[in-house]
Amino acid sequence: MPRKRTLRLCCPICKKPVQAAEPDFPFCSERCRLIDLGKWASGRYSIPSPLTDADKPILNSPDDPEDQP
Repeated sequence: MPRKRTLRLCCPICKKPVQAAEPDFPFCSERCRLIDLGKWASGRYSIPSPLTDADKPILNSPDDPEDQP
């Protein structure tokens, strides 16, 4: 008989097991929730912006009519 996989959820701050039905989910307590909020507020967490083609300088090709005198 195949074994069921169980998903174990852990608090991202202190790594204690957390039930999805708890009021502070995904944190285990209000303390861990406030620690996380403080990290966001102080700038310790950041979301990097991806490098896109729009960030690169545009070089005109030799066939570009704007470059012609």
